[in-house]
Amino acid sequence: MEQILILIYLIASVTFMVGLKMLSKPDSARKGNLIAAAGMTLAIFATIFLYTDANGNHLGNLGFIFVALIVGTVIGWIMAKKVQMTAMPQMVSFFNGMGGACAALISVIEYNHMVHTSGGDMSGFMSTKGLIILAGLVIGSISFSGSIIAYGKLEGKINDFSIKGQQVANIGLMLAILVISVLFQTNQISGSMWFFTILGLSLFYGILFVLPIGGADMPVVISLLNSFTGVAAACGGFLYNNYVMLIGGILVGSAGTILTVTMCNAMNRSLLNVLVGNFGGGATGGGGGSTTQGSVKEINKSDTAILMKYAKKVVIVPGYGLAVAQAQHTCHELEILLEEEGVEVKYAIHPVAGRMPGHMNVLLAESNVAYDKLVEMEDINPEFATTDVVLVVGANDVVNPAAKTDPTSPIYGMPILEVENAKNVIIMKRSMKAGYAGIDNELFYRPKSFMLFGDAKDTLVKLVTEVKAL
Repeated sequence: MEQILILIYLIASVTFMVGLKMLSKPDSARKGNLIAAAGMTLAIFATIFLYTDANGNHLGNLGFIFVALIVGTVIGWIMAKKVQMTAMPQMVSFFNGMGGACAALISVIEYNHMVHTSGGDMSGFMSTKGLIILAGLVIGSISFSGSIIAYGKLEGKINDFSIKGQQVANIGLMLAILVISVLFQTNQISGSMWFFTILGLSLFYGILFVLPIGGADMPVVISLLNSFTGVAAACGGFLYNNYVMLIGGILVGSAGTILTVTMCNAMNRSLLNVLVGNFGGGATGGGGGSTTQGSVKEINKSDTAILMKYAKKVVIVPGYGLAVAQAQHTCHELEILLEEEGVEVKYAIHPVAGRMPGHMNVLLAESNVAYDKLVEMEDINPEFATTDVVLVVGANDVVNPAAKTDPTSPIYGMPILEVENAKNVIIMKRSMKAGYAGIDNELFYRPKSFMLFGDAKDTLVKLVTEVKAL
């Protein structure tokens, strides 16, 4: 029976790898997700019915296990069905936090088990198992509390908060956690009080770690916390000698780490700079750098429709404003109309557009935009010089030329979509309010830039009407 279980774990692990590979392409991502989910389902039920301990006993408390499975499945299903695309980053943060909490609880349970079975002799905690218990406790707790704070910030329920010297305080708190953990694991200090002190300090560190980080860096933070949860889950797999849990945790941890580094590269910043720089102070942040002076030129919907209909090439730059307005379907309708007039239409995708990695890709895929029309930043930038019209829908910081021209700007050095090279740039916004990084946008004042104010969905609907009427 044990050999059959190991074989099933191997099959499940392969489905994780296949699913992860398929997630790298939009046209296969949905199928990859289902394959990985099927592998996880197989592993769960194999564990329930085939696992036996050293004495040959199967799992007990099956009633509680199945009640928990049913309740969790129902809650997850309802949340996934009801969530809007604009709130997807919040849900990802929340679910990730739950994973971190589970990993931390595993460490708590295993520590209590060691206390009860040791008869007061905790010298066994100095083993590799004790080290893994502490690692899972610290990493899982940080992931849980940090993810919940990230959820609150993305939901708009928690504002950015920092105090003078907070980064120094955070470093001091982390050093305290590490020192106490080392002393505890080497039996220099003992007692459950110290174990739960480590738990409390780790939870507190997760809160302080995420609180000061601004909105523009939230995609990086979400990705980093996701990798934390993966590592914590791998610790649980090690504790239970569970291969599928170990492999799954390693895959999540490594994939999250690679994505975090990739996104930092896309912003031309180090991970340390993201974590301690407090960049992008949310929608109300000051951001630093000089304030752009000048006047903007407005354009009406009729002139916009004429420009786009008689253009040879149009590039649409989607941003979070598109998601907020739920305007992706109308945007796709405009794309179809323009193509019927012989206009070449593409979408320019910045790696950190939106509020989580791949947010814009998922949003546009939902409205059935062809995958080959979604062009990454490195590939689309050379094409802007031959583009007649760029339509920026709700994006801001990812098209801000200050990243290239203003050394005092907090986004200086970040690669951007070079839309200013196009013949005409039309920016759709509700107002002149700064973007998520909290800084002014030089693009608005450029000679070839025009502002089209209004709600994204309402404006796109009227543009569709204007194009049809021409």
